[in-house]
Amino acid sequence: MLGLERAVWDEGIVHIAGVDEVGRGCLFGDVVAGAVILPPGLEIEGINDSKKLTEKKREYLYDVIAEKAVSWSVAHVDAETVDRINIKQAARLAMKLAVESLSVPAQYLLVDAEKIDLELPQQAIIKGDATSQSIAAASIMAKVTRDRLCAGEWEKQYPDYGIAVHKGYATKLHQERLLELGPSPLHRRTFLRKLLGEV
Repeated sequence: MLGLERAVWDEGIVHIAGVDEVGRGCLFGDVVAGAVILPPGLEIEGINDSKKLTEKKREYLYDVIAEKAVSWSVAHVDAETVDRINIKQAARLAMKLAVESLSVPAQYLLVDAEKIDLELPQQAIIKGDATSQSIAAASIMAKVTRDRLCAGEWEKQYPDYGIAVHKGYATKLHQERLLELGPSPLHRRTFLRKLLGEV
């Protein structure tokens, strides 16, 4: 998981930020991106694409990454913005905001399958969260942050939709609740047209 990082470290570049987003396919809530700079040579056991890890393992790794990272950040782009500029642009914006929020400036970016609109050398890596420790770490920070919002703040705001259970994805339960209740202010209207018609 460090092959991509080593090639950049070998060029004398120290602060490599891995960048990834979560929530792209959700019907509800923010798209959340993470950016993580890890110390050169550090290997964290068990890091992988956040989707392949159990919730317990993600929570554990979140704490390890937060403790060991040179710098890390997460950034959100809300549902209203997703509807206005489209999900691809919203995900890229969240990634850009996450990189700009790092307390230690990144010198180089490893990004999961995207190009970020920043004047920094970067590589877009297909399936980056499965091949780069830095990208996988960013994926974990973003996923845990978003899941906590789903189980906490968003569930409290809109308890009838089952957000804590399905995390905003288009599950059967979520679709049933949408048909019954209509969309909440945090639903992505452009994602619901197929299900609900014009909303």
